[in-house]
Amino acid sequence: METPDPIHDFEEDIKFLVQALQDSFEADAAQAKVDDHNNLLYIEIEGLQEYSDDEIEEIAGPILEELDLDFEEILLVPLAS
Repeated sequence: METPDPIHDFEEDIKFLVQALQDSFEADAAQAKVDDHNNLLYIEIEGLQEYSDDEIEEIAGPILEELDLDFEEILLVPLAS
């Protein structure tokens, strides 16, 4: 029987979240960056700047509410080119 690995599970949750958001925004690329010092998760999504704040909230809101990630805040930002 395998011992649960909380770090691995945490990383898998982040990967799942990034992939779900990338698919939802029909982006070709997305990535996550963790700011441990401030307990923030930045998710960079290609083409995010093409969406209004309301559209981003409508698309991402249900996905973000589903996950139980322990961050002070999860920020969605356009992927830097």
